[in-house]
This record gives sequence, C-alpha cells and structure tokens, in this order.
Amino acid sequence: MTPPRPRDTGRVSTRVTSSRLIGRTAELQQLEAALADASEGRPSLAFVAGDSGVGKTRLVSELLDRAEGSGAEVLSGDCVELGEGELPYAALVSALRPLARAGHPALDALDPRARAELARLLPGLAGAAPADGEADAPAQGRLFEAVLGLLDRLGAEAPVVVALEDLHWADPSTRAFVAFLARSLCRERVLVVATYRLDELHRRHPLRPLLAELERDNAVRRITLAPLSREELGAALEDILGAPPAGDLLGRLYARSEGNPLFMEELLAAGLDGRGGLPATLRDALMVRIERLSEPAQELLRALAVGQRLDHELISETSGLDPATLRAALREAVASHLVVAQPDDRYTFRHALLREVVVDDLLPGERTDLHRGLAEALERRADKAPADAQLLAGIAHHYAAAGDQPAALATSVRAAVAADAVHAHGEAAALLERALDLWDRVPDAEVLSGGDRGELLFRAAESHLQAGDDTRAEPLLRAALELVDEREEPRRASALLERLARARWRLGRSEEALANARRALELVQGGEPSPERAAILAWWAKTRMLQGRYRDAARAARDALHAAEATDNRAALSAALNAMGVALAAQGAVDEGTAALRRAIDIAREHDRSIEIESAEVNLADALHMAGRSREALDVVRTARGESRQMGYRVNWLDAVISELAFELGEWDEAERSLPDPDRRFVGVELVNLELRRAELDLGHGDHDAAAARLARVHDLVMGSSEPQWHGPFGSALAELRRRQGDLDGARAAVDEALDRIEFCTEDVARLARVSATGVRVEADRAQRGRDLGDADEARRALADIELLVARVEAAADAEGPVEVAWRASARADAARAAGEDDPALWSQAAAAWDAIERPYPAALARWREAEAHVAADDREAAAGAAGAALAIARRLGASWLAGEVEGLVARARLRLDGAPEPVVAADGEPAADDPFGLTPRERQVLALVARGATNREIGAQLYMAEKTASVHVSRILAKLDVRSRTQAAAVAHRLGLTDG
Repeated sequence: MTPPRPRDTGRVSTRVTSSRLIGRTAELQQLEAALADASEGRPSLAFVAGDSGVGKTRLVSELLDRAEGSGAEVLSGDCVELGEGELPYAALVSALRPLARAGHPALDALDPRARAELARLLPGLAGAAPADGEADAPAQGRLFEAVLGLLDRLGAEAPVVVALEDLHWADPSTRAFVAFLARSLCRERVLVVATYRLDELHRRHPLRPLLAELERDNAVRRITLAPLSREELGAALEDILGAPPAGDLLGRLYARSEGNPLFMEELLAAGLDGRGGLPATLRDALMVRIERLSEPAQELLRALAVGQRLDHELISETSGLDPATLRAALREAVASHLVVAQPDDRYTFRHALLREVVVDDLLPGERTDLHRGLAEALERRADKAPADAQLLAGIAHHYAAAGDQPAALATSVRAAVAADAVHAHGEAAALLERALDLWDRVPDAEVLSGGDRGELLFRAAESHLQAGDDTRAEPLLRAALELVDEREEPRRASALLERLARARWRLGRSEEALANARRALELVQGGEPSPERAAILAWWAKTRMLQGRYRDAARAARDALHAAEATDNRAALSAALNAMGVALAAQGAVDEGTAALRRAIDIAREHDRSIEIESAEVNLADALHMAGRSREALDVVRTARGESRQMGYRVNWLDAVISELAFELGEWDEAERSLPDPDRRFVGVELVNLELRRAELDLGHGDHDAAAARLARVHDLVMGSSEPQWHGPFGSALAELRRRQGDLDGARAAVDEALDRIEFCTEDVARLARVSATGVRVEADRAQRGRDLGDADEARRALADIELLVARVEAAADAEGPVEVAWRASARADAARAAGEDDPALWSQAAAAWDAIERPYPAALARWREAEAHVAADDREAAAGAAGAALAIARRLGASWLAGEVEGLVARARLRLDGAPEPVVAADGEPAADDPFGLTPRERQVLALVARGATNREIGAQLYMAEKTASVHVSRILAKLDVRSRTQAAAVAHRLGLTDG
C-alpha cells in the first residue's frame, strides 16, 4: 500500500489504494506508543522492516498523518540509491530543508555556532555562515549535535517525528547520524522512525552491523511487516472497489500477490475485472501500468528514474519535452498514481519499485544519455551559484554512470572536497577512491585532479581517518608511501608516515606505529625545521605523555616547539605545549607545566581551535589535580565549561572532569549533577571516562552491584588501552569493590593487572601510588584474616607482598608530591595493620595528609581506621572522637558504605559519640568492665569457644548449658558485634583480644 501524504498535482481518475490502513493495527499501535513515549520525554527509535511493497511506507505515512493531526512536528526524508552511497546526508537534508525554506523560529533560536554548522547542510540558511573547517575528528559530531539541538528546540513546542525512508540505501554519514541519535537522545521529545527492506540486506550490507548494535537496545523497537492475510487483502480490495469483490477476484489476486499489498494494487490496476492472464510478478504488473501511458509520459518517467528526485526545471532539461507536453505528461503520471510531488517541489516515484522497473527497462544508450544530460544540467546549475555537497556528488555520480571517465574523475575530486566540508568524510573517501579507480584509464589524470596519485591516496586515507575507518586508511597510506622516494621527498614521506603511525596506533598496533613515527622523525632530522617535523614530534610527544613516559614526552615536545615556532605551525605548537605541560607537571615542575598548558590554550584560542582548547584545559585541570591543587583545577574546568561554545562530546568530557574533581573535593551532589544523562549512549574512551566516574560514585554510596556493572561494561576497553589514566582508576576501583565483597584474590588480581600495565610504560607516579596503596589495603585484609583464622602461612605471604607494594608507594612519593605523600601515609598505616600493630597515630597522619589537599573521603576512611585502632588499644574516648569525625563526613557526603562501617564499629565497641545516648546493657548480665561491645562474662566464654570453631552442641557440653541456650548466646553475640557469621565473630574476637584469658 502506498502513502497518501505527498501532494498530487493532477486530478485522480481512479483510486488504486485503499482509503484506510488495513491489517496493521498492532504495528501502528506500537508506533503510536513510541510517539506517546517521545511526547513524555522518553525518546526512542523504531525500525520498520519488510520486503518490497509490503506496506512500510503506508504504515509510516499513517503514523505521520496522525502525528501531524495531534500537533506534532513531522520531518521526513528518504535515502537515495546512488551506487556507493556517496550522496552525503541525503535523508537528513531532505527532512530539514522545509524548515530552512520556511524560516522556522527554532532555527533562529539556535546558538550561532550551531546555525553555522547547519549551514553546511542547508546552504543559504538565513543569518548563518558556515564555520571555518577544523581538522579534527569530532567535526561530524559538532554537526550532529547542532541537529540534535534543533530537534530539542522543536520538541520544546511539540513532539518531533523524524522519518527516514529506505535506510538500506543510506550513505555512511546518514548511518552515522542514526547511530549518533541512538546513543545521544535522552530526554528530547523525539521519535525516529526508519524503514528498510529485508530483501536488500545481503550478508555484507553496511546497515547490518548498525542494526545488530541498535536493535539490542530496549529503547529501540523493531517492527517487521508480514504480508496481509486473505481476509485483510479482501478488506483492502473492498475499500478500493467500493463493494465486495465479485467472483474469484479475491482468490486470484491473493494467490498471485501472496498478500503483498502493492502487488495486489498493481494487479488490480492492470485489469479491474480480474479476467485474463495476470502478470506473473510484481515487476510485470508495474510495467503493465507504465506501458499504458503516452510516450511523453513514459519519457518523463525515464528521466525521473535516473534522476530519482527532480524539480520541474531539471525534468525539462533532461527529458527534452517542450513545456506544454511536459506539463501534460506530469499530470498524466500523477493521475496514474505513478509519480507524486513532494513538499520540497520535487517529483519522485510513488514507490521505489516503480523507479527500479523503469531503470531496468532502459536501453544502454538511453541510460547513458540520460545520466549525461542530468550531469550537464546539474553542472550548469552549479556554475550559477555556490554548489553544495549533494549537488556536486550528484554530478559526479551521473558522469560516472554515463561512462564519461575524465569528467567523473574531475567531478569526484571536486565533490569530495565539498563532502569533507560538511564532515561527510566517509562519502569523501568513497568519491576519492572512485577517482583512484579511474586514474589509470584517464589521460591527464593529474591535471584533472589537481595533484598526483600519491596525493589522492593521501587525501582518501585522510578522509577515512576522519571517518574513523583506520582499517581502510592504513593500506591507502602504505600505497601512497610506495610512490614516494624518501631520499627525494623526505618531508612528504615523513608526513605520510606520521599519518600511518596515527592509523596503526588507533588499530592497536602500537609497535608498528612507533616504528613508523621513529622513521618519520629520522627523515626530517637535521637541516631546516619543517612543518612535518613539528607535526610528527608533537604527535610523538603526545603518545609519550599518554603512556606516562614524561621525560621522553618533554624532550620531544621541546623539539616540536622549536620546529613549530620556526615554521609557524600553530597547531603543532599548541599540541607540543599541551604535551610538555602535562609532562613537566607530572615530574614535579607544576608551575612550569601549567604555564605551558595556559600558553597552549591561548594559541588554540587565537585560531579558534575548540578541540585543542578543551584538550589543554582538561590537561591543565588534571595537572593541577595531580599536584594536589584540586580546588584550583575545579575552577579551571568550571570556567572552561561555562565559556565553551563547542558542541559535541568534548563538553561531555568537561562534565566528566568536573564530576571527578567535585567527587574528590567532597561535593558529591555536583559530581552527580555534572555527569551527562545516563540514558545517553557513549562509546570508546568517553564511555570509559564517564563509567569510571559513575563507578566511583557508586562505590562511595555503597551501590556495589551498580559499580560492578559499570566496571564490567568498560573492562575490555580499558584492557585494550595503554594509558595509565584508565588503568589506575579502573584497577583501584575494581580491587576495592572485590575487597569489600570479600574476594581478596580477585582484588589482588585487579591490582596486579593494573600495575603490570602501568609500570610497563609509565612515570605516572600518582596513579602508581594509588594502585599500589590499594594493593597494600587488600593484603592488610588478607594478613588480618590469616591471623584471625590461625593461617600463619597466609599472613606471612601477605606481609611479604605488602613489603613490595609499600616500596612502590615509597618510590612514587620520593618527590614529596602531596597526592603521593597522602597515599604513602595510608599505605604505611595499612602495613602496620597488616603486621598486627595497628597504630592510630599513623592513621591520624594519613587523615591529615588527605585533609591538606581537600580530599574528605579518603580522610574519613583514615579516621574510621584510626577509630578501629583506638578500640583495639582500648582507648574508647579517642575512638569515639575519630569515629564521630568519620561518620559526620560520611553522612555529609552521602557515603553510605563508609557510614555503615563506622556505625557498625560504634555499635560493636559501644562507643558514645557526642549527643548519643548511653549504651544499652544486655539483659542477661552485666558487661565486663573492659569489654567495648557490652558482652557479659558468659558471652565472652561462648565467644572464646566460637573463635576456636566449636559448634553449639560443643559449647553446651563445655559450659554445661543446653544446645538451644548456646544458640541464643551465639545470636546475641553476633548482634552485639554487628557481624553476620560465626567466622566474622571469631575474626573480630581475635583482632580485638576479646578471647584472652
């Protein structure tokens, strides 16, 4: 069944579609439910799948009609079949163009930067000029964020439905946009509905992996349309005819169409009485309708079949029909329900299958002439006004289809430039690869393309890199290198090697990447400084910095600075200062390092390079934070967030940094508020960063299941990284989680894994100290457990491991950095605990060290341990003071787990905090004067036997009491000690000396 929505310009003589939707009640209800969710701020995606002609478009059209009727904003676009899919953003442009033409107020309300991004897609957008291009990978993300911002503003007034038809023909950028919406929509009142043909999705179709990823999400609906039943087909037939079908018409149509509504309609249109031989296939039925038209109308259809979406002027130029004949032919085609006029005044076929039938019927010469005519007509249009990416891509496509190889090569290169300008890097790469395929078949290819083959290979690889396709970029760069003589063109070879190093680094082939980078450096060593030398040195410095090799990074950065300043390579200058600043600060030269980072920010601002600005701002905040100046770091990143006009994931990154710093400074409410909505979907290192922030909050709040789920989600991503900034917090968080769960072996494994990965390549002492100190904490628990259970071997092993871990922390703290000093103080206190010499003075020193750098949570942890040590030393007054301070901080932060631990200690030790009531004495006797838990003498006798592993029957026999009475005593002891098992009770008894004598 076909859509009633597009505007017909001719008089309809015979209706061939039903006037109402039939047989899709359940499917329509699913879509309306999705729209209702979107109306309430729960956006979703719905994919409508089915074979050709089964009614996908009619179903979606019914939804759009109802949505419009209820006041929703409807945006609709369709993908275009252009071979390699090099027409960028076809469906998106088609959907947004009516808004731009109408001057929708939502466009005026956008930030100027967002309007500038949208102007890339919609040339002539009132009041917007395209922003200067930036050579950074997230550029497409800025464009998508601009579209998302527009959808959000539209949704503030009414729900928005975005319909994308024929997604199986989508270009790479449209697929990327759908993926972006799937992970970015969170509270916007937006429903995205996309249709695709099941019979088009061959095994290697590029849409398959996207669907496999998205359709696993519970927020994504997949609606598969089956053929109509006989009864449903009969109802549709009766609606079309205005009366029940006579004779065996229904049976004949159902047998032939097998419930495909479009096939039924075309069979019906071929002969209303149903007599005679019916066409064998749907395509035959469609061809019957087409052949009934006049020759001018058929000529019109041939031109439209090749052009797919044409306005009146292009149809006129391509078809060769005179104005009067063309008007008559258009009316005839529209009246026959073969062609419809879209809201943007372009004509299309009523159904894609109709176009395909006409295309298949074209003679080779007809096809070539039509493609050439369209290419020339579009080229004339492009000469009159600035051409957009879609227009130029269309010209290139039609010249290629016409077999005009020289024109196809030249226009493909030109269209690739336009595609890159709108961040459609995948399409640009496809266009450039087409030019490369034509290279050997076209005379004067260098003249037509404006460069040699090596340059074209490089540009194609660069477009793939920008599109995130490092796998395809790598062989193109290797091919380009083969065409370059390193002795004759060392700088050019160096530039290619630098890009090859980047591609291989992203592919996880770090050794090959570093070898390429070293060779690139060798080629530009000595002689005059060059931009290429500055670029490769800046990249080398960055990789060294990310791996924690700070001395190497600082040396490379200084060399890069010299080359960049000599050649005025401002991008390399900013990048080198960025890497050098981090490296210097990490080595203790904090003021020198932060000065370099501030200069990097200033240079990036001079050239409006937003990604570089925010990268340096984030690194400045991190350098200050690692130096113990977290309050200053938070001010830096708050200011950056407030000033940032950059849209895209870097804003989310700034939010994650704010969350991290606010968490450390004890501002947990802000830490949670700052994080992007959890319903938004992220990938890669951005996902790692955000999930680590949330996992630390979960651990703080005591939500261990949530923390475990988050850490599991990013485990593989962290393991695939070589950066200490991820291994440090991940390893520490995982070890602490497992420690709390009682899995000391698993906790130690997490510590060892993190240390192995960090120490392999790092001078990152702050993160090394953190992980090592976490390991000391784990092994201190193991040593205590060994003593509690009488396992001397386990205790000895733990103490031996602690010695090595403490040595690591001590080495990290040699430079007396305040963060490392605080970790050292905590590690020393835990080491004493492990040795059975828990010292409250050491814990007090640790708390003071954390207080000095405004880290209230680890300070509170230290005070809790201090209170435990005081209890063991039988200094209940001092214990109460430390416990009270820890509990106050824990409650202020919302640190439920720590608060529970402190409250348990207070209850077990019967500590009286300021303002707390006197402890309640047990009913079965007076507590011993020296017992901090209120145990009676009899209960201490029972506890001594529990600690030796006695059963209730054995306890009764030794103490001359009934087994049931022994059980009651044990239950009371567990309650007073605030533990859950006999083993835990025994451990507490051994640790605190409750069984002596």
